[in-house]
Amino acid sequence: MSHGAKGGATVKERAELALNNDFLRKAVKFTTERLKNGKLQATKEHGNWEEWRERGRQIRLHTIAHLDYYLNLFVENARANGVHVHFAETAQEAVDISMAIAERKSAKTVVKSKSMVSEELHLNAALEKIGVEAIETDLGEYIIQLADEPPSHIIIPAIHKNRFQIAELLSEDAGEKLEADTKILAGYVRRRLRSKFLEADIGMTGCNFAIAETGSMVLFENEGNARMVTTLPKTQITLMGMERIIPSWADLEVMATLLPRSATGQKLTMYMSGITGPRRSEDADGPDEMHIIIVDNGRSLQLGDPEFQELLNCIRCGACLNACPVYRHIGGHAYGGTYSGPIGAVLTPSLQKNIAEWDDIANASSLCGACYEACPVKIPLHEMLIYLRRRKVEAGHSNKLEDAGMKGFATLFSKSGRMSAVLKLGKIGQKFVARDGGIRLKVGPLKGWNTYRVTPTLPKKSFRQQWPTLDSEIREGLKEMSPDIKRRLEQAVLSRKNGGTHGHGHG
Repeated sequence: MSHGAKGGATVKERAELALNNDFLRKAVKFTTERLKNGKLQATKEHGNWEEWRERGRQIRLHTIAHLDYYLNLFVENARANGVHVHFAETAQEAVDISMAIAERKSAKTVVKSKSMVSEELHLNAALEKIGVEAIETDLGEYIIQLADEPPSHIIIPAIHKNRFQIAELLSEDAGEKLEADTKILAGYVRRRLRSKFLEADIGMTGCNFAIAETGSMVLFENEGNARMVTTLPKTQITLMGMERIIPSWADLEVMATLLPRSATGQKLTMYMSGITGPRRSEDADGPDEMHIIIVDNGRSLQLGDPEFQELLNCIRCGACLNACPVYRHIGGHAYGGTYSGPIGAVLTPSLQKNIAEWDDIANASSLCGACYEACPVKIPLHEMLIYLRRRKVEAGHSNKLEDAGMKGFATLFSKSGRMSAVLKLGKIGQKFVARDGGIRLKVGPLKGWNTYRVTPTLPKKSFRQQWPTLDSEIREGLKEMSPDIKRRLEQAVLSRKNGGTHGHGHG
């Protein structure tokens, strides 16, 4: 599986592979449906979810708008706590810093809790090159590490595999047949990793949130492996995207309400760990040495961009993936990069500032807006996908045939007379290809659509032709309407014409 678009395959070709994989489609559909419904139930029980969404959005907007201040405050406080803080402008710099620490410690093994940033950096492969074994301790990450695959979901990396496929992988790892029972499989992994936790030279984590006011970092998890990773090894490395900052512990209350409900439908994750520096003399456990690597890797390119700065508000909950009709059919690998779904379709080309290479994933969306409705901090991903498509055209990377088609469309439909003539010709022409009220022909631009659907025929009467009758019926209805309702409707129409100055019409 290619980790990026450079592999040659397009998102369309990768999607075709996914659509023909029944195991993948069923597994992804089952899990995303469960997560989506869990989130809806959890937010419904919460009661005032929209108020909390707006509160979360305002915290993220404020933080990103003052990111330099909060980053400096965090670094100052973290260093005061005894943490070694490093800045990495590029992915390679972050990898080099990590490897330098490993080499200085003569490390042989690194145990890792789940970290999308480490996936973004392809750090495991880099560590293996210098003879350091990197072991994923999150169950899902451990499974895909055995399968030699990238994660298919931000929260549930092995969402594309069912328990029978997982049992096959773990049986091969164990050297014995394991039953396809969740408890048995999880129990095997738990036993397998126990010695790895105790023997590891370095523990490596991601970072859900960094608290500027105290220089602390916070981890959310459900398995307890992150706690093992951050307490048993003598050295800890935390990889942190530069946007993971929030100002205070009070702000964490909002994020701790939004993230679990949006991600898995939980009120709280099983474990929420706040870590403020390495082990002190009075502490029973914890690392003797702690490093935080703050990673840019294209994030700063979004700062000051009015169309994409809100992308940095993302709290990596995965709710947009669970809601997206495209992701739910094709899974994560079809997107070709570390991040998948609507967030990945925007984040990948934005971080790499490479529309030419990644232009096709911006088209892997129906623009239905389900991602925005699901997002706990109200990131307008559907609008950003449109901005990416526009930038692709402006940069000259659009499809020439599509360009010609759009110019022809503009010519034909910019004048009502031309449009009417085309519709009349269409009604005549469709008689030769329509069957049972639909067009099933799989040629030209109809091929993609008609492979899975049926194109409806043009109606006998267009809306324009029906309008005189509809207009007459509406006017008759207005005569029978109560004066008060009629007055309010007229005010609403007038308000819209005047830009809302009358205080109505925005409901």
